[in-house]
Amino acid sequence: MRHQNQGRKLNRSSAHRKALFKNLVLSLIKHERIKTTDAKAKELRRFADRMVTLGKRGDLAARRLAFDFVQSHDAVKKLFDEIAPRFKDRAGGYTRVVKFGVRRGDAAPLSIIEFTGLSEAAEAKKPRKKKAARRDAQRAEPRQRAAVG
Repeated sequence: MRHQNQGRKLNRSSAHRKALFKNLVLSLIKHERIKTTDAKAKELRRFADRMVTLGKRGDLAARRLAFDFVQSHDAVKKLFDEIAPRFKDRAGGYTRVVKFGVRRGDAAPLSIIEFTGLSEAAEAKKPRKKKAARRDAQRAEPRQRAAVG
């Protein structure tokens, strides 16, 4: 029976598994969106959400616990200063796992894991409508010249 044995083993030793998730959390904090296998992404949610919760606490003890896991001052700074404040009103569910397809070599199911506030933050940063309208106008302009001439 598997009572109180939670988490996926992923066919790795406990030390390898621990190192894997530390690296995946570091990459997720650094890039805010990563592509990995389904099982790793689903298991990574637990660790990433825990790090965001530490970031929301914001005190020195939480920073030290986050650094103990991630081992990167830059990542901890980004987590506490940029990522965690996005979720100050949210009570959980900081990450999203989206199915992506299958890996070509071994047909392993792939997923994209990202922070949920990423799309709103990206839309707020760059206004795409002006750029798209300008591009459409430039594409239409040569056609009009050809029709006139």
